[in-house]
Amino acid sequence: MRIAELIQRWGQEDRAHADVRTYTVRLPLRDAARIEALHVMYPGRSDFELIADLIRAALDELEVAMPYVPGNHVIAEDDYGDPIYEDLGPTPQFYSLSHEILRKLATPPARGK
Repeated sequence: MRIAELIQRWGQEDRAHADVRTYTVRLPLRDAARIEALHVMYPGRSDFELIADLIRAALDELEVAMPYVPGNHVIAEDDYGDPIYEDLGPTPQFYSLSHEILRKLATPPARGK
């Protein structure tokens, strides 16, 4: 989700509830005031929903902004037959860690016998 899409989303009624994990954050007063202003502008959204949406959008934009660092190993070819090189930048590690941690978080804890 992009930051620009949030205002449209906040103006809509639907709310998709997915599995969540709770975090406690400390915000500078200026940021807290901006969250409160959004809450006044969009009273149908809780502070928690607004913050979660903002974090999700920021993470999506961060993913896109991660630099591609071409390696020496060709992993594929594009539609024109040009080589596509492995990415040695932070993106593959971020994806790998994100997926690994998501699997762990989504797996229910084993019950003791």
